[in-house]
Amino acid sequence: MSRYWSPVVSQLSPYVPGEQPKIDNLVKLNTNENPYGPSPRVIEAIRGELGDSLRLYPDPTASRLRQTVADYYGLEPQQVFAGNGSDEVLAHTFFALFQQSRPLLFPDIAYSFYPVYCGLYGIAHQTIPLAEDFSLRLDDYHQPNGGIIFPNPNAPTGCLLPLADIERLLEANTESVVVVDEAYIDFGGESAAPLVKRYPNLLVVQTLSKSRSLAGLRIGIALGDSTLIDGLVRVKDSFNSYPMDRLALAAAVAAFEDEAYFRQVCQQVIDSREQLSGDLAELGFEVLPSAANFVFARHPQRDAEQLAAALRQEGVIVRHFKQPRIDQHLRISIGTPEQNRRLVVALRRIV
Repeated sequence: MSRYWSPVVSQLSPYVPGEQPKIDNLVKLNTNENPYGPSPRVIEAIRGELGDSLRLYPDPTASRLRQTVADYYGLEPQQVFAGNGSDEVLAHTFFALFQQSRPLLFPDIAYSFYPVYCGLYGIAHQTIPLAEDFSLRLDDYHQPNGGIIFPNPNAPTGCLLPLADIERLLEANTESVVVVDEAYIDFGGESAAPLVKRYPNLLVVQTLSKSRSLAGLRIGIALGDSTLIDGLVRVKDSFNSYPMDRLALAAAVAAFEDEAYFRQVCQQVIDSREQLSGDLAELGFEVLPSAANFVFARHPQRDAEQLAAALRQEGVIVRHFKQPRIDQHLRISIGTPEQNRRLVVALRRIV
């Protein structure tokens, strides 16, 4: 600890991202990256920006991207916010909307960045236990709160809350903001974006890292009532008025415009997920129903941490969490068919 730190820094428990090892011929299934590259139109758009214009600042309002996203979801540009990955968008959301007198509510098993943001911004929060089957119980959120946030599909479980249930929650919770974190929605769920026009307290956060294969560029968006978006913009412009670079802006627009490629890649991942879920079940694993680009599984007779270690020895890396309730589960990202095959072959040798 440095004596020069601000007092709050010593109290922080930072988020720990998934490991990014540099090992040759590794099957890397631990960080939910898309196994397929971005659209060729994205690469072409990036090349088009590689010139003299890089000496100029990018558009601070991301106007073209916001218009593209608005058109895609049937919204207005003032209902769209763009930032450096959904993590930055979420950070601005916590600062702008969740510093309230009542506690923020989110599931006990969810994206582990949520409590980190609460620590960073001094936000009181309360975790709401998921049911035994890891589903989210809406009635548990019918209490006074300073906001509600949850991933849908959930991370790391992959479980999906139907859109009708989200609308029920919005109808019952009108006095605070409800944030639906849709990092994985394109792999089997229905986005809450259409509800934005009817519920002024709804904010939908998405990323282009997963379904649009742009984790390396850091692009995130939020969809919500213009008053919510204005709050995010005020925080952004007080922190970094030029958050997104020219390459990311061009790539994001191209990714949304190539709908056919996007749908094709999502379907490939979905098909592989269903195949892998079946293969794991044949090996004795219990696999939660997933609407994400990963599966969450446990083997009743095998310790999860030891399984993860044994897989590493086989050149396959998956994610193991030591958190209570899920410390016997593995989160396995969906890879290419060949990567998934190598995983299954390795597991056959181990179990």
